[in-house]
Amino acid sequence: MKLCLINNDFKYELEAVLKLFRPLEHFTFVYGEAEKGRDTVIAAAGDRLYVYADIDGKSSELYRDKPASRKDAETELSRMLFEALTDITDIRPGWGCLTGIRPVKMVNLLIDKGMTRDEIFSFLKEKYFVTERKARLAYLTAVTQAPVLKKLDPKSYSLYISIPFCPSRCSYCSFVSHSIQSKGAKKLVPQYVEQLCGEIRELGEIMRGKDAFCNTVYIGGGTPTSLSAEDIRKIMKTAAESIDISAVSEYTVEAGRADTITEEKLIAIREGGAGRVSVNPQTLNDEVLRAIGREHTAKQAIDCIRLAKSMGFDSVNTDVIAGLPADTPESFKSTLRQLIDLSPENITVHTLTVKRAARLSADTEAVKREVISTGALSDMLDFSFEALSESGYSPYYLYRQKNTVGNFENAGYSKKGHEGLYNVYIMEESQNILACGAGGSTKLIDRETGKITRYLNYKYPYEYISRYGQMTNYKKEVESYFTL
Repeated sequence: MKLCLINNDFKYELEAVLKLFRPLEHFTFVYGEAEKGRDTVIAAAGDRLYVYADIDGKSSELYRDKPASRKDAETELSRMLFEALTDITDIRPGWGCLTGIRPVKMVNLLIDKGMTRDEIFSFLKEKYFVTERKARLAYLTAVTQAPVLKKLDPKSYSLYISIPFCPSRCSYCSFVSHSIQSKGAKKLVPQYVEQLCGEIRELGEIMRGKDAFCNTVYIGGGTPTSLSAEDIRKIMKTAAESIDISAVSEYTVEAGRADTITEEKLIAIREGGAGRVSVNPQTLNDEVLRAIGREHTAKQAIDCIRLAKSMGFDSVNTDVIAGLPADTPESFKSTLRQLIDLSPENITVHTLTVKRAARLSADTEAVKREVISTGALSDMLDFSFEALSESGYSPYYLYRQKNTVGNFENAGYSKKGHEGLYNVYIMEESQNILACGAGGSTKLIDRETGKITRYLNYKYPYEYISRYGQMTNYKKEVESYFTL
């Protein structure tokens, strides 16, 4: 499909709108000239705004007066393209043409301006074509997380520790993780654990005596429980000895997949200081588990959730994904009902994202066959919102990712008082995050402007181990930031 841009450079926003209707297409971009034709979109910003769109031989075109500002012209062209494509396809995405903006962040800004709930709903519907249900979801998320953000101490920071290993790679996954079953990755684990502990100790030295404190710790991956109980103990012991965690309000470890979880490992996690653990089945349908490359059963996942709940953790989180290959709305709803019956403190509902690095995206035609329709996805997510709300869960964080099927959302739901602090802080970009390990991203927020500067560790374990000395310069920036 071809996207032609005339007198504008609004490629990102217009492509994002186009992807709402053709999510698995590859686009060709033409600048400065255009010719109407099949599977062609033209967006022009001359004396007037103009949009022409053709999909499979069915076309629509619109003219509008050009707004004074560049930003308003970009928004209006996006609206026009959305209207034209809706007219052609009869598809009406729930988030409308709100593409590159975090919905909750926008709602928070509107609340800060003094707008009422009804005024916010009207604004989202009229300007961005957001549906009533999605407006409710964004607003309720903002309301739920408001007390969490209000309590956030500006002197606090979060510590993220990366374990980039998994037992095997799921078909949808694009995270930087190595299958621990491979000889190469397994051989790297002892070196990786040593280097990671060294980096944690180094960070502890930098932060010693600073006017700042750690209030959340998050050990993620990958699948941290791919490691042995002994290695988990070593990492958590190093963190406790190197960094003052006496003021930590939340300590999370992603246990992840049922085929890596044992009672011994959960004991190590609990004794290491974590009060929150995630068990992430993604589905409780054995056929779907096989389709995505998971080497465990639904029963194993259920048993792991029950085991975690029996071991005294303050909060247990479970993750599911809507839109997995071989899944159906009925199967997804069954999964969610079973999870609700297990009564974890958090349930996170993700939408399938087809990323280039994922095995699933390697064959576009296969993806088209395997990914369910946006209508079925909408049904799954609408059911999640209603079923979880009726069961005492409230949405507390929400975000969307590029290439998410149907432009849908990922949303975390929690029982009252069990909101995942780290998830709120990172999604609302409200707190400094100091990261250790391969793929870790340290984020420092400018105290005056709010601008975020990111410092990235090497992505892959072998790079992280062999080139560690080449990436430590940014720690001087961290030290400088906290001595200001």
